[in-house]
Amino acid sequence: MLKDRDGEQNKPCIIHEEAVKDLLCHMDTYKSVRPDGIHLIVLRELAEEVAKPLYIISQQSWITGEVPGGWRIASVMPVYSKGQEDPRNYRPVSLTLVLGKIMEQFILSALTGHVKDKGFRPSWHGFIKGRSCLTNLISSYEQVTWLVDEGKAVGVSGPGL
Repeated sequence: MLKDRDGEQNKPCIIHEEAVKDLLCHMDTYKSVRPDGIHLIVLRELAEEVAKPLYIISQQSWITGEVPGGWRIASVMPVYSKGQEDPRNYRPVSLTLVLGKIMEQFILSALTGHVKDKGFRPSWHGFIKGRSCLTNLISSYEQVTWLVDEGKAVGVSGPGL
């Protein structure tokens, strides 16, 4: 078990070799080649051979809290968004290494589990699957209209209000 700064024990490693292999086998091979130049088809075809070393590196990274330097490399490309041919109508898209993206999946899974375990309020819609600004707005609207229907006072505040 790992210990955090306060000396409390953390949960064991969240990375499992079979899960690494599963992620490699189910990669979308139609996505762009990443900055390392390794095509996703190659990683998918070599999933059996690549899974164990990738698992070991990812697990060590999780334990030490350090990300391998190469996994932080990104290629930022301007992608046309909408409107006229104007530099302001492009948005940056960052392509990171697949190996780092696999590690991100494990971290995302751990954080999502932590959010569920800690029982965040149902009114918190950020970073929860199936929830968005729209679901938050609908929920708020329903609550306000219910209070108005009940004849209760309602106050709404926020930036710019």
